[in-house]
Amino acid sequence: MNASDPLVAKNTPFCFSNTTLPFKFSPSVTSIYFSSIFMALGLPSNLIAFIVLLKSFHRTCSRSRSFFLIFLGGLVITDFMGLLVTGSIVVSFYVTHFNWQEIDPNCHFCNFMGMSMVFYGLCPLLLGATMAMERFIGINHPFARSTSMPKSRTVSMVLMVWFIAGCIALLPLTGLGSYHIQLPGSWCFFNISSEGNDMAFSLIFSLVGLVCIAVSFLLNTVSVVTLIKVCCGQDRTQRRRDHEVEMMVQLILIMIIASVCWCPLLIYILTSVVTSTSVTPEKILFFIRMATCNQILDPWIYIMCQVSRLRRVKNKTKLSTCNNGIAYPQSTAHLHRTLSLCCPLPATSAFSKHLLMELSERLVFALQFTLHLAASKTFLMSS
Repeated sequence: MNASDPLVAKNTPFCFSNTTLPFKFSPSVTSIYFSSIFMALGLPSNLIAFIVLLKSFHRTCSRSRSFFLIFLGGLVITDFMGLLVTGSIVVSFYVTHFNWQEIDPNCHFCNFMGMSMVFYGLCPLLLGATMAMERFIGINHPFARSTSMPKSRTVSMVLMVWFIAGCIALLPLTGLGSYHIQLPGSWCFFNISSEGNDMAFSLIFSLVGLVCIAVSFLLNTVSVVTLIKVCCGQDRTQRRRDHEVEMMVQLILIMIIASVCWCPLLIYILTSVVTSTSVTPEKILFFIRMATCNQILDPWIYIMCQVSRLRRVKNKTKLSTCNNGIAYPQSTAHLHRTLSLCCPLPATSAFSKHLLMELSERLVFALQFTLHLAASKTFLMSS
């Protein structure tokens, strides 16, 4: 049965209208191992991260840090639920090989999964941009944010992000775009096309994601420059800037991982729609798997970037003695000397030296984490 036949197309639900069923399963693209590994790694990681964040939230005395932890908690919950909802459907399909047309003749189930893919895809990008904006205001305009602002305000911002992502995910149900079953038949996503409403929704999805990444990059860059100026200045009253550095490192890593994982899919959708190029299902599937890695890697940022974890890593690293008698890891000490040449500190500014050392240590960790991310990306390409 061919869905392109006029009589068949007339009686075929819209989510199967551009699909020839059943799919021919190919081992190169159809593998339960991807979904199983993603769930096995992602779900426990996000649970551990949530516990770590919860303990940090109860211990912290910094109001700005508590706001940031609320955002991170919202991101962890989003990543966990995204893996749980979409992964359960995909794994169930590979285990049972159910027939979509039999269990979902009216496309309700396909619409639900398509909405979940869009919602849980956009939420991390929107939350990343929101966190970058919050840190930008907290670092560059600290007096613009009232010290008496309740934590419920931050919770409301997280809920607002979820609401915006949910509204975008609901657009295909109103006629702006449509959700369709995708190769190899285990998942649903919006129809990527250069025609009509499908083109409009494809542009909305890709542009919203790319704008969020661009906003995060711009605001984080300005915030980092401001922190470097504080580190290299002679102001000895900035006693809490080490927390700012820690939060910014986490935020930068979130931005880097989101960019690496999501930009290929977003750019591919945008270029395919604008140039009216036919979409390759295998490429879409690969880019979706890359985007899923974002939900797996995010929680380890929160776990590994905790101060206690960084100190344990430092103690296990080979130490080298600096001229001032303080022991630091060799790579960190080298970076500290490099930054000291660029930003000479006054001899009496002990806190500034400590802060610069903390910044050096976190930059080394960020570089190591990025190398691990590149290795995992190479593994996906080879698979």
